[in-house]
Amino acid sequence: MLAAIVLGVGLPGLDARIDSRLPSNVAGYLFTGGPEAARTVLSVVAGSLITVTSLIFSLTVLTLQLASSLYSPRLLRTFTGDRLVQLTLALLLATFTYSVTVLRTIRASVGEISAFVPQISVTTAYVLQLASVVMLVVFLAHLARQLRVESLMRSVHSETTETIRQVLDVKSADGFLTVPETGLAVLCVRSSGFLLSVQSKKLLAAAVEADAVVVLDRVPGDSLIAGTPIAFAWACGRHRPLPKEAVARLEDRMNAAVQTGFERTLAQDFVFGLRQLIDVAVKALSPGINDPTTAVHALGHTSALMCDLMDRDLTPCLLRDDEGQDRVMLRRPSLSMLLELVVTEPRHFAASVPEVLARLFMMLREMAWRARRPEYLRAIGAELGRLRATVERQDFDRVERERLDSLATSVEEALTGRWAPARPS
Repeated sequence: MLAAIVLGVGLPGLDARIDSRLPSNVAGYLFTGGPEAARTVLSVVAGSLITVTSLIFSLTVLTLQLASSLYSPRLLRTFTGDRLVQLTLALLLATFTYSVTVLRTIRASVGEISAFVPQISVTTAYVLQLASVVMLVVFLAHLARQLRVESLMRSVHSETTETIRQVLDVKSADGFLTVPETGLAVLCVRSSGFLLSVQSKKLLAAAVEADAVVVLDRVPGDSLIAGTPIAFAWACGRHRPLPKEAVARLEDRMNAAVQTGFERTLAQDFVFGLRQLIDVAVKALSPGINDPTTAVHALGHTSALMCDLMDRDLTPCLLRDDEGQDRVMLRRPSLSMLLELVVTEPRHFAASVPEVLARLFMMLREMAWRARRPEYLRAIGAELGRLRATVERQDFDRVERERLDSLATSVEEALTGRWAPARPS
């Protein structure tokens, strides 16, 4: 809109200088009407676009309401951050602003004052109007695609995959630091909200400056309350308390290195992507919607992300100084916590839905096949036992129970590195 105002003020000035000197083959493509015709054109452009803009706002709000009620409130960020929606609104509002700004420069002949019709400016308004109509058609087609739950889940899947790559592919040491029993300094967070991201370089520099070792006890996505502990520190190489001044300075710099907010994002919080997919699955299983197929599809995306995590190390990330001394330990979500997130809620809400339970067994089977770390296999085996117990408590008929028992057995085989071919029923 600011650019439109500048253009609407500057372009009529250019018209005043060059309109009379334009070649006839160029002037033939420009607006040739008088002042009243120019005012009519600009008035129609401005009036129609403000109406269309209101329609766009209404459709966007309707889309947000549908996404919130049908899928998950946490998917609203997918629409509010959509670049095409922003571009459409920008173009429509800019064209309206430009037309109104140019309208003020048109004048008819009054006494000694000659008429002035900025030909290039009016023609530009016409071109912007055509571009706005095209953008409106593109926006409506885009909105229809975005409302499909498959498009939403694919978008979340892609963003989560990118976050996993950025967070877990960072070159660093992996392992655990032994936290001493005494001499610990407690570092508290100063703002409430979710932990959005951690600037590891700043945190490492703060630990080096204080000659301390810092363990960040929270992971991105955790809820924080101002004044509560978020990290612990102790003197490097010496199990003695840090001086109070050093602790205060370290706490200041630690708070500057962590970002909090009241809305989770996918900046470093890949668990949030899993949370959104599970929300879609659980919402689809609610009595008001009753759409187990969508739940199965959501679990398919979840399984792909979890299998990606099977190839990665989820142990804490160790940051070292230039001398190779361990200075900072950043915790990561454990596989047990991730399994609790992606299996427990669907298992409870789909306890009587064989198709969803079958997809949960398949997800565990796929994860077991990809997992190579013993601790991952143990966590999957424990979750398999809980899922089996849920199935045993249900009143399924013989065919359904045999199918689910067969899938449970296939998970056990995958845990030992075997994947048997499907047998004809």
